[in-house]
Amino acid sequence: MKFRDIINDFLNRLPGRDKEVDAPETDTFEGQDQEIFDKIEDQRKYREGFYRFIRHPLRVMIEDPITVLFISVPAALLLFIGGATSLVSSYGLGAIFATTMLDDVIVFSLLIAIVPLAILDLKEALRVSSIEASLPNFFRDVAGMNDSGMTLPHAIHIVSEGEYGALTPHIRKLDTEMSWGIPFVEAIRRFGGTVNTPLAERSVDLIAHASSAGGDVSEVLRAAAHDAYEFFNLKSERRNGMMIYMVIVVISFFVFLFVIGVLSSTFLSTMAEAGEAVSASGSSQTFMGNVDLFLYNRLFSHSALIQGFFSGLAAGIMGEGRVLAGLKYSAAMVLIAWIAFRFFI
Repeated sequence: MKFRDIINDFLNRLPGRDKEVDAPETDTFEGQDQEIFDKIEDQRKYREGFYRFIRHPLRVMIEDPITVLFISVPAALLLFIGGATSLVSSYGLGAIFATTMLDDVIVFSLLIAIVPLAILDLKEALRVSSIEASLPNFFRDVAGMNDSGMTLPHAIHIVSEGEYGALTPHIRKLDTEMSWGIPFVEAIRRFGGTVNTPLAERSVDLIAHASSAGGDVSEVLRAAAHDAYEFFNLKSERRNGMMIYMVIVVISFFVFLFVIGVLSSTFLSTMAEAGEAVSASGSSQTFMGNVDLFLYNRLFSHSALIQGFFSGLAAGIMGEGRVLAGLKYSAAMVLIAWIAFRFFI
């Protein structure tokens, strides 16, 4: 279930959307059939869309990680509003500028908003990677058994007893559906829908169209296996090729933290002490006499937090081609920057 589907389903349930034109009178049997269909439709509404998210939020969030924003963003806003209100009521408006407590509230609010999405997206990425690695082997094994003289349902039944990682439960479901007499083309389309990965949908579409056109199923499966294998290899090569750039992004962030730490602990503090000594001597010179170390450290911490967040997003785009993939790096870098400035710099 996608984020857009939940929103559309919620809008379609607003008052006045479900009004239907009165149907003409029907006989008793048609009325009973209509009543049964209405009950089935009502049950379907509770199994899909917004109601499904309400009844099974964890399951929906695992299937479509971005839906976790329905919970994490309001929670982050509540923490920010509550923390800022408590800070101002306890210490006054001056605490916003005189302390870093508001910065801490903002950092933890940001982490609450993005960490759940980063974790679920990582889990989904691992699932997709496992499926894409196993899909060529599954197609190749079914084609080989079908060539040996087995019927297609029997071949899929034998293959379903093997281990194909995250693909295994979907293969067993496909075997069950074919054992019920569902045609191969319809069963394989359902298989692609439940797996729900771009590579699976692409391969299933190829197999279904070729099988419907009367092609040799074994050859079609081999072609799909070859295509899936090449797709997975190209994706792996791209990830490995971009790994060096991800490392550069991470190293540059730590270099930035190191340089800021050196500036803050040595250069700026030395200049501030020298300025205070000049002022204490009564000299008319004002060399670096007004250095505010707290202000500079706070500005440096802001720059480190911002760089860490956006560097993580850049690493995700370069390494995996997705902005969401960079959230885990962003969360880690933001947390490291916060710890560095609160306890070491």
